[in-house]
Amino acid sequence: MQIRDLPFTDPGMPDARSGPHFLRWLGRNQLGGQLKSLAWGLLHFGSIAVLPYLVGFAVQAVIDRSGGRLALAGAVMALFGIAIALGDTMLHRTAVTNWITAAARVQQLLARRTAQLGSALTRRVAAGEVVAVSTGDVEKIGWFVEAVSRFAAAALTVLLVCVGVVIYQPALGIVVAVGVPVLALAVLPLLPRATRRADHQREKAGRATELASDTVAGLRVLRGIGGEELFLDRYRRASQEVRTAAVRSARMWAVISAVQVLLPGLLLIVVVWHGVHLAREGRITVGELVTVYSTVTLLTYPLRHFEEIAMAYSFSRPSAKRAARVLSLQRTTHAGGGLPDGTTPTVGEQRDHVETPSGDLYDPVSGLLAPSGRLTAVVCGDPDEAGRLAERLGGHAAFDDAEKLPSVLLGGVPLDEVPLATARTAVLVQDKDPVLLSGTLRGLLDVPASGAVDADEALEAAQCADVLEALAQASVDEAPLDAHVTERGRSLSGGQRQRLALARSLVTDPGVLVLDEPTSAVDSHTEARVAEGIKGLRKGRTTVVLTSSPLLLDRAERVVFLHEGEVVAVGEHRALVHSEPRYRAVVTRETDEEQAPQAPTGTETGTETGTRTTDIEINIDIEETA
Repeated sequence: MQIRDLPFTDPGMPDARSGPHFLRWLGRNQLGGQLKSLAWGLLHFGSIAVLPYLVGFAVQAVIDRSGGRLALAGAVMALFGIAIALGDTMLHRTAVTNWITAAARVQQLLARRTAQLGSALTRRVAAGEVVAVSTGDVEKIGWFVEAVSRFAAAALTVLLVCVGVVIYQPALGIVVAVGVPVLALAVLPLLPRATRRADHQREKAGRATELASDTVAGLRVLRGIGGEELFLDRYRRASQEVRTAAVRSARMWAVISAVQVLLPGLLLIVVVWHGVHLAREGRITVGELVTVYSTVTLLTYPLRHFEEIAMAYSFSRPSAKRAARVLSLQRTTHAGGGLPDGTTPTVGEQRDHVETPSGDLYDPVSGLLAPSGRLTAVVCGDPDEAGRLAERLGGHAAFDDAEKLPSVLLGGVPLDEVPLATARTAVLVQDKDPVLLSGTLRGLLDVPASGAVDADEALEAAQCADVLEALAQASVDEAPLDAHVTERGRSLSGGQRQRLALARSLVTDPGVLVLDEPTSAVDSHTEARVAEGIKGLRKGRTTVVLTSSPLLLDRAERVVFLHEGEVVAVGEHRALVHSEPRYRAVVTRETDEEQAPQAPTGTETGTETGTRTTDIEINIDIEETA
């Protein structure tokens, strides 16, 4: 796999049982690149390891006044110098390739899992952890994956050199063969503490990242209430905690680095001291002493990779653990749930391509039924419950006290048991806080769609004329659809962002469209026209609108009222206002004191209720006329 071949056609199914399992799975999937890196590493390190013998051979040739042997040593050293340069270059190329391809594979896996889980991901994993995994953790995992092959080449080189030195000069070779393993293993007792400090630093950094993202996302609100300094001060404290943890971690790694410098120096002293005595006794030649000395000196280079692999693993282990945790999350399926008549559907084995289900949309948890081809409005007094209902209607797994709830049924088929792509083709859910990505308006509306609704129709239905005008003024030389939309639509008002998101949803023209408070930031005059636009454009298509707006409710073909998560009333808006006090309290924003008790007889209570209802109807008629 080369960098130019990215992205992967299929990144594969990861082994996400644990962090080490995930790292091993990544290594196996890059076995070809690892073997290439190992081969070039052996060439590089092996050529370096041969140099001491050539240096000793040249020194001995000078002592013996042999010009031929000196010339031979020089020629062979030149050849090995070329091999060193070639090996180093190719080792770097293959190492970077392994790093980038491993990071790209992890990013693709995370992106795929995020797309599969949708909004359910941030309910099961903290947003700051998701950000940390998809940014810094990806690089650390890639670092360890590519470092393994370089470490293997260095370890094999050290082993071969130790064996070669023992054979070449046993008297000094024994000292080297005993000392080198000590150098390699000396840092092991320090690694647990270094790893704990590194984990503590990353934990602090993750919290700081989450705090920063929350602060940035809510900066406009914080400024409105004058709370930006409070949150910025919290971030400063969190940042200082990260700095302190980073300094403590760096101190530990500095000690490890110092050990890696000190012990090889001590080994050199021992080799030189012992070698000089052997040379004086005539047991070894000067050339052999120089050879062994140079060997120990150059061994410090591959030995540095022992420290690097320890650092890479200590940093990548928690990163891989976090990544494995995210990748282990699955789209939960459930065969439960029944039809309104009490029967239970049967679903065959899942297939990659199945027919898109259609028909009535039914939620067995709440009892909500949205008939096919009709505009159904749902009133729920609890906004959080409305959000959970919208997610269930989209086929996302729902949990209550850690227990899987029955799946929503579309035409009798449980949505969480059909392939995700099929479920999302059948049902599209627009959250109450939709996100607008940066880019042109044309790109924003360029989404998978049936083709039955074009961009102009969707923009008109969503009443985006003022948005087009504002974008045209900001981009004088460009057509409105080619105008640039800033990240999250920051240059637009809340109502304009909502209407653009609504237009994007209308363009897709799904079989079932679920809208969660699509006009909560829109003025009443525009809201009335948006309601007419939705009703007209979605005629004959199943549409569910979760709202408490009388303007939208009055235009719905069917209104369902939920109380404490269950359906308690079904009908038309004006009829429910008269007959259901709890419904009237939600849509008119009555307080407990304002709600009049229902009496079986008596004119005073009935008059008050009738007056309040008449006021609502008058307001609706005035807004329709406007």
